Formats: sequence, structure tokens, C-alpha cells
Amino acid sequence: MTFPVLPYVSSPLDVDEFAVTGKALLPFESFKIEKHALNGYPHSLEVNIDVTQSKVSVDDIVALLNVGVSKVFATEAQFAEASEAGLPSSRFAIEYASGSNTVFSKASVVVTEKLSDEQFKQVSDNENKPVYFRNTVTQQQAEELAGAGYVLVLPSTELSKSESSSKICIGDVFVSTLTTDRPDGLYTTLITTPAPAHTALGVVYLSKASIKAAIVSNEGVYQSRKRPEELWYKGKTSGATQKLVKLERDCDSDLIKFVVEPRTGYGFCHLSNHFTCFQDGDLLESKDTFGSGMSRLDNTLADRVTNAPAGLYTKRLFDDDKLLVAKMKEELDELIEAGEKKDKDEVAWEAADLLYFAMAYCVKNGVRLADVERNLDIKSLKVTRRKGDAKPQYTEQQAPASQLKPYQMEVIEASAANSDDIERALTRPVQKTADIMKLVLPIIKQVQQYGDDALIELTAKFDGVSLSSPVLNAPFPPELMEISDDMKAAIDLSMSNIEKFHRAQLPTEEVMTVETAPGVFCSRFAKPIENVGLYVPGGTAVLPSTAMMLGVPAQVAGCKNIVIASPPARATGKLTPEVVYVAHKLGASSIVMAGGAQAVTAMAYGTKSVVKCDKILGPGNQFVTAAKMYVQNDTQALCSIDMPAGPSEVLVIADENADADFVASDLLSQAEHGIDSQVILIGVKLSQEKLQSFEDAVRRQAEVLPRKEIVAKCLAHSYTLLVNTYDEAFDLSNQYAPEHLILQIDDAESYVPSKIENAGSVFVGALSPESCGDYSSGTNHTLPTYGYARQYSGVNTATFQKFITSQNVTEEGLKSIGKAVMTLAAVEGLEAHRNAVQVRMDKLELH
Repeated sequence: MTFPVLPYVSSPLDVDEFAVTGKALLPFESFKIEKHALNGYPHSLEVNIDVTQSKVSVDDIVALLNVGVSKVFATEAQFAEASEAGLPSSRFAIEYASGSNTVFSKASVVVTEKLSDEQFKQVSDNENKPVYFRNTVTQQQAEELAGAGYVLVLPSTELSKSESSSKICIGDVFVSTLTTDRPDGLYTTLITTPAPAHTALGVVYLSKASIKAAIVSNEGVYQSRKRPEELWYKGKTSGATQKLVKLERDCDSDLIKFVVEPRTGYGFCHLSNHFTCFQDGDLLESKDTFGSGMSRLDNTLADRVTNAPAGLYTKRLFDDDKLLVAKMKEELDELIEAGEKKDKDEVAWEAADLLYFAMAYCVKNGVRLADVERNLDIKSLKVTRRKGDAKPQYTEQQAPASQLKPYQMEVIEASAANSDDIERALTRPVQKTADIMKLVLPIIKQVQQYGDDALIELTAKFDGVSLSSPVLNAPFPPELMEISDDMKAAIDLSMSNIEKFHRAQLPTEEVMTVETAPGVFCSRFAKPIENVGLYVPGGTAVLPSTAMMLGVPAQVAGCKNIVIASPPARATGKLTPEVVYVAHKLGASSIVMAGGAQAVTAMAYGTKSVVKCDKILGPGNQFVTAAKMYVQNDTQALCSIDMPAGPSEVLVIADENADADFVASDLLSQAEHGIDSQVILIGVKLSQEKLQSFEDAVRRQAEVLPRKEIVAKCLAHSYTLLVNTYDEAFDLSNQYAPEHLILQIDDAESYVPSKIENAGSVFVGALSPESCGDYSSGTNHTLPTYGYARQYSGVNTATFQKFITSQNVTEEGLKSIGKAVMTLAAVEGLEAHRNAVQVRMDKLELH
């Protein structure tokens, strides 16, 4: 039987608080119907949706059931309409009035008052279906109803995990339903793991006190039989702690099941060789993982992602995408071949191989077996089915999907195109932020909880580098910044130019003061942000330019504490020496040797070794961006960021006189960043010959680039827009709001700034490639992407400053504005505000 309380939760953000019950009921308006809707909820949670107060169609209900909602709570009228459409009644809970003759077949019922024993027996189908009670209750009434077999539907705001005078304690409600025939009054309890293994770990005994303590602490808490006066907090001394996922009772209410997640690397048994109490020997060797079959494979692969020794085949698969994909295709072919031979043993053998490579692919992409099973369970709940035919490309030979040649961008004539085509060209590739956030949140929580230890563990996992400390403090060892003289000269020149440009942005006067009215002096002055965290991507890349672009403005602004975060190189286990050299020149206080969401989290919240930063800046992948967006919205972090970030992009406006090689090189310099980057070419009054020369130059240059495969994929979703006038070109550019805008047109200077409304940075004329701004011209290359140039500026000196205002009101000033202040305060009903002026004017006799 389930937990006797069904929490009614107003927002999906709040389901975790009472997830130990194993279920939740949400209002229809709070639930977003989409393909992967339930993937954002705990795997163990049964999600139910209440539509009784909503205007919904049968199609809405079908959509809810198809995405995996367990039950829909509906009115009789809504249920009748759904039944006529052939929807299964077992997936509904229906409002029921005492005395009603309505027969709900397999549907559950929801009542607002206690039924007679005969009525309860009837509507519960002899206790084969839950009966939900939905009304206001006291603690005593809740316990009595639960003891009588009802599942209480109560707002989560009226529930508590611990005893409360004003809320319903769910622990006491659960305990009130239990029975035991043991002389000591304890309850026999089976401990299991959650999906996918559902492994029975062993048997323990619980008291009422331990049950309530487990619910409060969300961990395994049991009753010690040797010391009846003590509760046994599992792993308190051994470290073998358990997270309580949910608890249930059996049909007789005399056996409890605790579903727990054991701490990684620890078993349940007091004998350290065994994962369970059934002498399985799963932990005999330190490298061993527990379980059997698919579950053991899943655990082993998850361990290998972090700990696979060099030379291991699994590690080779994780490091080589092409090999892993090729092996999946190979094993699928061999499975099909075995099936065609009707060889049962060979089919089983080849299926095992295919499952191994498929699970390796899943784990490499952050998907565990429990996630796969969750999706299978969701699909089993669908109430409509597709025809199920294979896609055409798998049943017959098809013509190529695209008629575009390699390295060719789709051409759209803007004057002849409809608005949909223009919108399609100016729309960036979709970023799946929800999916990314699911992967990022556990990392954020891990760093928040374990600090430096988490950074060390995650750096080993993601970067393959073992560290003793996650932070390198200044002064930095000279041997870590050994670079060539040419590189030093290039960095020195670039930093000098960047400093000149950013120093010129400082306010010309220390305090700006304006007398807004006689005797009223308003001032503004700038102060540097004290602690700033600068994220510099690393790993396989060498990016000293990012350290310069972020660090020099911070230095110019006067930031007291500059912290740089950059992951060590996998190949050497060390920081990029160019980045260390730049950090040294900037006077940075420390370098956090970590990347990704973990580095952002450490700087936002601080750890034992990492200084908490007031602002975090810098580009990064989707994980870095997701972490930055999260921490800036968390009031516990009290941390701002520079801007949202997306894939790099460029828009080039070119006319008939533009050099084709120059145009092609500018497009390709952005296309090589990644497959999710985008490049746009707007051609003004181009002849067909000129357009062809651009396309030929792009193809010729792309074919010799080391990242040509990435370039080809980027160009496949990039566009050339043809317009007749320069005004049309700038209108489209301002709609797109590009990160980089390059003007390869006649008299380019004359269009700046009058025609530019939205752009991160503008590169004027044929001899101003975007690369110059990336490194050495002096402007900043940390710029708004994804259309955010409409609202955000690129990084500049003011990015590292805060502007404080002050006012000095004299007696003359109070006389000038006092009456206006009091009038406005009075109309807003803020009497204390009005009085603050009144008492001063009275004392000064200003009437």
C-alpha cells in the first residue's frame, strides 16, 4: 500500500519536500505538457494532475496521460467525457458525493466526508483501489482516516515532516496505519535500492521514533535492538549513509519498505565485502560494483567514466565518439544477422554486446539505466499509439535530405521571401536549457555541500586530472608560466592595447554632481566591485585572450581581488602556462583549477579555499552558462554575472566590391567555433557572379581547415540573405542583433554609429577582421550572443564597477522640494515618509 498522504503541491519546484511519500498532486495550470515532462521530477515520484478546477478538453487529458501522469483527478462530468473517448478509467480519480449511485468501474474516488463501512468497501472495490479524502482535517482526524484506509489529499503548505501544532505531521499519519505482532512493538522493515535494481539489501526494525526521524532527516534511521533507547543512524560512524527516497507499507500494514540510495562505494551489510546482507561478495575488490545484469553494467560504466585506467577498452570508447557509434552499428548488424539465422544463443550473445555499447553511449551522455527505465515506464502509460512504421530512410533508398553542396549556406532573396523564411534565417539554433539544467543542478549541489572535495572529485571526473588542492594561490611559480618570447610579446602588446581602451572608459571626474533644485545636490560616483571571478575555458583549448579580456578591465576598474577559474589540461595535468602568465600580470590573487559548472558554483558560493565572488564573468559552454544563470537567481549566492551567453555568431554585410576571400575568412572564423554557432551573410545588390565567388571562396578555404566537419555542420544552418539596399541590410542586422557585425561595404565608416542599433561589436571596413577584436585591437571580445545585444553591452570597464548615488539637501533644498515630497508620500499612504520631511520643516519653520 502507498503512503497514506498525497501532498497537493502548487508548483513543480516544491515536489521534493515531500517526495518521501512517493507521490504528488499538482494543479493542471502548473504542469507543462511536453514530451519529457516527467524527466524533471524524481524517478520515484508518482505524478498526478488535478483538473477539477480547470477548463480542459479530452485532448488535454489524453496529452497528460501520454506523457506519463499516473492519475487525473477529475469531476464526474470530465470523467464521463473522457470515458466516452475510450480512456482507461483506472487512470482517473473522481469526485464522489456520498449516496451517489454512479459506478466508476476501475476509477478511484475522492470523497470529502467519511463513508460508512459498506460504502467504503464498495468504492474501494474491497480495498483494491485507493479512496482519497480531500477536506480540512486535524492531526487526530488525519490519523483516524488514514487508519481507516483513506489516502489524505492535503495541501503541502499544511503538512510538516516534524510534529507541529499548526500543521499535519506526515510521520504520525504514517505510523497511525501500522500494526505489529512483535512483543517489542517494533516494525519489520525491508530495505531496498531504487530503480533500476530494486535490490533487497536486508531487514531492519523500526520504531515510531525512528520512522519519524528518518522522514525528517531524509536518511536511513533505524531502531537499535541492542540499545533500545538509541536510534541507529545508518553510517553515522562508518560513512555508509543512506538517502531515504520513499517509504511504503504492505497490504496488511505490518511490513514497511524503505527505498534508499546507499552512499557510493558503500554497502548495507556490516561485512565490508558485501553490498547486501545476503553474502553477495559484490564489494570484495575495491574496483567491484554491485548488482547483476543490466544494473551491474550500468554501475560499472558509471564508475569507468571517472575511474577507467589508461588502456581499458571502455575508456577508449568514452574517448572516441566515432568508435563507439561504429560499434553500436556493427553490433546491431550482427544481432540482425543472428536473428536471421534463427540462432537463439547467438541472438542472446549479440544482444548483450549491443546493450553494452548502447549503455556505454548512454552513460557517456549522462544517462543512466534508471533514466531509460523511467522512460519505458512513461511510454507504457501512453493511452494513444502511433502506427509504428519505420522512417522512410530505413525502408528504402532516399534522395539526400538537402540539395545544398558541402560548405554551402542556404540563399534567401529577402525581397521575394515571405516573413516565415526571413524569421527562419534570423532564428538561432535551439538551446535545450532544461536538459542542460538537469545535468548541472547535481553538480551545483555537490559543490555547495562538499566544497573543495567536490572540486577535486569533479576535476578528476571531467578533466582526468588528480589534484591535492583545487586552488593555486599567488605568487605563481615561474615554472608554471614558461612561454616563448614571441608569446610574451604578443600578450604584452595585447594587454597594453586593451588597457588603453578600457582606461579611457573611466569617468572623467571622481564625483559627478548636479544641483537639481536650489539647495539639492545629487551626486554619482563609481566604486570597483571588490571580488570578481573570471571564468577562462580550458581543457583542450588555450585561451589566454579570454583571461586578458576579462582581467584587464577588472584591473583598470580597481577590483581588489581577481580570481581566475580555468581547468587544467588533461594531457599535462597543469594549467595553461599562457593563462598563468596573464594572471601574474593582472595581479590575480588565485587560480581555481576547475572548469564547468563546478568552477562557477565554487566562485559564487565560496569554499574553504575559493574566495566567494561578488560577480562572475566569462564565456563557456552550455553547462557554464546554465550554472551562471542559476547562481545569479539564487539569493544565497548574492552573485551577479556579466550576461547570458550562447554559441558564437557573426553577421557580415558585404556588397559588390567586397573581397570574396575576406568575406569567406570572416564567416569561417566563427563557423569553426562549433556546430551550434551560426553565421549570416547579408549581400547588398550582389550580382550572381559575386555571390558565386563568395560561395567558392568559402568552400575553398573550408576544405583545408582542421575543423572542417564542424564548419560544414554550422554552415548547414546558416544563411545568405540578399537585399537591394543598405537600409534593408541594417534593418535585418538590427533584428538579428549579432555578437559580431562586420561591414565589408563601400564607405563603411559612414554607417557607424547612425545605422547600428543592436550589435555586440562592429568591425568597420575590409581590413578589420573579427580576429583583431578577439585578441589585440583593444576592444573586448566578451560580447552578448543569441540576440542579447538588444539588452546587454559587451564587457567593459563599467562591468566591473558599481555606481553609487548620493544626495545632499540643504535648508534651501528642503524648502524647494519638501512640499512635493510630503504630497507624494501622502498619496501613497506612507505616513512615516511624509513625517520625516514634516518634522524637519517644522523645526526649521519652513512653511
